[in-house]
Amino acid sequence: MSKPDPELQTEIRTRVAAIRGPDGAPLGDGGRLSEIIVRNGRAYFFIAVSPTEAASWEAARSAAQVAAAEIAGVTSATVSLNAERSAAPAKPNQASAPATSFPALAAVRHIVAVASGKGGVGKSTTACNIALALKGLGLQVGILDADIYGPSMPKLFGLRAKPTVIGERTLVPLDGYGVKVMSIGFVVDEAKALVWRGPMVMGAITQMLRDVAWGPLDVLIVDMPPGTGDAQLTMAQNAHLSGAVIVSTPQDLALIDARKGVAMFQQVDVPILGIVENMSYFVCDECGKRHEIFSHGGAAKEAARLGVPLLGEIALDPIIRERSDAGLPIVVSEPDSPHAETYRSIAQQIWARLQPGRSRSGAAVR
Repeated sequence: MSKPDPELQTEIRTRVAAIRGPDGAPLGDGGRLSEIIVRNGRAYFFIAVSPTEAASWEAARSAAQVAAAEIAGVTSATVSLNAERSAAPAKPNQASAPATSFPALAAVRHIVAVASGKGGVGKSTTACNIALALKGLGLQVGILDADIYGPSMPKLFGLRAKPTVIGERTLVPLDGYGVKVMSIGFVVDEAKALVWRGPMVMGAITQMLRDVAWGPLDVLIVDMPPGTGDAQLTMAQNAHLSGAVIVSTPQDLALIDARKGVAMFQQVDVPILGIVENMSYFVCDECGKRHEIFSHGGAAKEAARLGVPLLGEIALDPIIRERSDAGLPIVVSEPDSPHAETYRSIAQQIWARLQPGRSRSGAAVR
């Protein structure tokens, strides 16, 4: 699997930086260009604009995308405009999202929490790949890493840059394979221990909701910290969640904690969209035999007890771990693998569960 190509990234930046925007200035001036990501020949970056500029910058965005795609070695280019808006343009048969206490979320149709009752069950990897699978459905997707003490999204998406700031304090999320990504890990040294009390954690989560230019999104995935404490309640009470996905491994010990997570969301009237059984089984490379290392079927039984779907069973496979550690999530690095197909199936079910329901405004969605 190919690694990021610094030379190609530099060539794209050089070519695109010369393109002039509607203000007559080159794109390379003024800090408008984001970090350029190139993996497997696919280039991703965005142009930062203010809400009122978006329409006038469309021609420059299109020119930048064409220029990047024409460079030898680039198989495709995705360039977007990143701006915070008060409302998203309505699509056919789509109700507009509500005004909220956080204007940055006004154009976000659905916020979905991915949670677990305990750590170590692969929740963050699951959240990352679900977000990318939703993006693959043609949706506009963002992901918020709300795990303040153990942020994982920078590594999972292979992102190391710091967010740019527009206006006085609004952060521009980074681009991870076309998904907007924000994490405390972008602004805090990964080796530094955060010794924060509950109010500081709640303040950090609130700031990442309030002071990030999310722009129009169909779905914002929130990678929740494990447990059922202050951070979880802050998110559940302030973000108007459309639903929650619970991740667990099959054994009873993990399911006990998963039940606590379900109970917490039920107490604050957040619908449970389904349960994902991670590390469900292992298939031996040599003998081809399936081994159920952590037992099997526990999540299915729990889902049946709760009356919610079992969204999928994800295998315990070293390739998922290897791709995650390399910043190459399995959904984009091995799109034809059975694991990627499982994540896509989970994403399709989540989107289907959101469709018949209601947007965060209470208005019917398409």
